[in-house]
Amino acid sequence: MSSDEVTQIKIGGDRIGIIGLKSTFSEVAERSAAQTDEEIRTKLLNQLNKRNYIPEPSEEKYGQAFLREFKKFTGRPVEDSDPEEVEIKVLGPGCARCNQLEQDLIAVMTEMDMPADIEHVTDIAEIGSYGVMGTPALVINREVKAVGSVPPKPKLKKWLQDAFAQIAK
Repeated sequence: MSSDEVTQIKIGGDRIGIIGLKSTFSEVAERSAAQTDEEIRTKLLNQLNKRNYIPEPSEEKYGQAFLREFKKFTGRPVEDSDPEEVEIKVLGPGCARCNQLEQDLIAVMTEMDMPADIEHVTDIAEIGSYGVMGTPALVINREVKAVGSVPPKPKLKKWLQDAFAQIAK
């Protein structure tokens, strides 16, 4: 993987592209076994600040996001905070069915007038981290809902209504 690769992560409610995230994670992971979360967070922030613009007032948010994503990358437990909005991931390489699922989701969300964060994940390793063996796959709030098919719109609508109801609690 090229260190010039841009990876999008969520920082303070916004999706931000970070250059060299995965290569930095690989480098830090090799030397992080005995380090505290704070030491890892500081190291990630310092290294990623060399190739990315990180506004000084936002360094704390960036550092927390980097540490969260680093823990996911290394398979460490991540404190699961309650999501503030529905998070939807379409898993697939960008084939016609994957794109159809994404378009159907957008149409259903527009019809329901409900905002959500939709991400189309095309990275094979990241898709594999969800334990799915087929695409397209649909993940809503970190729960796999469908694998290998494009669910009908009424089913998508029901899943989204349930997800929004959980957030509202």
